[in-house]
Amino acid sequence: MKNLTLKQFRYFEALAKHGHFGRASETCAISQPALSMQIKELEETLGTQLFERGARQVRLTRFGEEFAQRVRDILRAVDELGDLARASGQALAGRLRLGVIPTIAPYLLPAIIGRLTHQFPDLDLHVRETLTPKLLQELAEGRLDTAIVALPVSEPSFEEVALFSEDFVLVRPDSDAGNPIPNGETLRQMRLLLLEEGHCFRDQALSFCNLQSGLPRDGLDGSSLSTLVQMVGAGIGVTLIPEMAVPVETGTARVVVAQFDRPKPSRTIGMIWRKTNPLAQQLAQVSEVVRQAAETQRR
Repeated sequence: MKNLTLKQFRYFEALAKHGHFGRASETCAISQPALSMQIKELEETLGTQLFERGARQVRLTRFGEEFAQRVRDILRAVDELGDLARASGQALAGRLRLGVIPTIAPYLLPAIIGRLTHQFPDLDLHVRETLTPKLLQELAEGRLDTAIVALPVSEPSFEEVALFSEDFVLVRPDSDAGNPIPNGETLRQMRLLLLEEGHCFRDQALSFCNLQSGLPRDGLDGSSLSTLVQMVGAGIGVTLIPEMAVPVETGTARVVVAQFDRPKPSRTIGMIWRKTNPLAQQLAQVSEVVRQAAETQRR
């Protein structure tokens, strides 16, 4: 196996991730024929096929799936060597891959990015917005350096740093402005609009109402808080949103916002990263900058 190269490994990982030569070649910034040639050479070196090639997509063979896990481990170790060198510097510089869940990203990212780029002028920030399970997977595989999520994630290999807590508020049509504030039990009887499956905020809202995620409901599952608030404004039901989303989401909708009585539904937001990451000390500094940005944004 003298001819295996890191370049081939990165091309292989891109194709394994996207399952499509065109998208993988775009990610790697090379031509599709060049990528195909590199994958073919890798397979010839190994003496076996890594992919089943179909008309529209490719998929890993059984050996390819096992090989992919080893390749991810190798690439993560190589990246961590670079991180080790960066950690020896005085200030954080170079690429930082930050993941953020969708119920945080639109509301805090502008303030966070501004502070980070001011405090770390040599930082090359790459932001990834997606659901918590995907962030945890990409963080574990070394494709992200850190992520901002709702805690706890209860993953032993991750460091968790709490940043702040915030309450959930009730959003209902403006015609309901004078009605009593429902509690969790009362909300169970109402048409509660929630984010679709996969959002941790959905599970937190269901928990407040003592509802199970898989049960049928007479409501609407939306892909964003913006959609839910607009549907409430149209008179379809009520919803819960985090406090940080109120200024952005409720300005143009015919809705009213109400605080719940205690105990209020809430969530804790924090940053996580792999405990083995050589940049752990620098990431702790980043978490403090994020905390300060969040505090300023929420005043």
